[in-house]
Parts: sequence; C-alpha cells; structure tokens
Amino acid sequence: MAIAYIGLGSNLGNRKMRLTEALQELHLFCQVRKVSRFIETKPVGNLDQPDFVNAVAEVDTEKTPQELLRCLKSAEKRMGRVPREKWGPREIDLDLLSFEDVTLREKDVEIPHPRMHERHFVLFPLSELNPHWLHPILKKTVGQLLDELPNA
Repeated sequence: MAIAYIGLGSNLGNRKMRLTEALQELHLFCQVRKVSRFIETKPVGNLDQPDFVNAVAEVDTEKTPQELLRCLKSAEKRMGRVPREKWGPREIDLDLLSFEDVTLREKDVEIPHPRMHERHFVLFPLSELNPHWLHPILKKTVGQLLDELPNA
C-alpha cells in the first residue's frame, strides 16, 4: 500500500455536497484514511468565477500513480465535470498532489503536483493531515512552504 494525497475542489452547484460525493467516489478505488476540513477559497488564475470549497484527502492505494490519476479523472467525469478553459469554474476537481516520496515527470503525470507549493488551498488542508509532510523535490515541510507563501 502507498499513501497518496488527493486535492479536492468545487466551485459550481452545491460545492460541499460535491466534495462529499467525491470522497465517496474515492472509496471505489482507494481507502480514504483522513480528510481535512472543507475550506472556502478564492479562485486562482481566472478570478471572475465563484469561490471554491477545497479539501485534501489522505488515501491508501495499491494502484500506481498513473492508475490512480486515471481513476481520479474517471471519477471527475462520472461526477459531471465538463471541460472548460484552464483555471475556469468546475463541478469537481480531483488532483493527485503526492504519492509517497515519488517524483515523476511524464506526459500526463507530474508528482508532486507542480504548483502545490504555491497554493494555500492545498498546503493549509495538507498541513492539517500531515504537518510533517516533506516536499520530495524542494525538501521543505508543508509548514515551511506555507510560511513562504505571500499573504499567508
């Protein structure tokens, strides 16, 4: 079994209900160990859209990172995610943030998530679940990364 962290987000419809449904979807292909609080956050990139509700889940999985990512994308489709512009509104967003201490750069998979260290809406809930989590490339704890964010 491997431990992975999954970022969850929604800014369309009943956002909290969508995150709860997403957690149920995760149970279909991994074991959810812990879930952070749901937090309301401002959008990043395209600011002309509703606020998000975000969370992070810690999961156990027997899947490879590539298989887990495919499962996450399939779950998004089952939950009604519609393709839109980058950083636009979304029904549900499931991101593979990290997978053990694996670093991976492939066409469709980047681990750890390439922008997670820049995002309060990822780092804050991750710090609730594992305050000692260490970024495998930057060699900084989640707390150190949070401290380095502007206006955090």
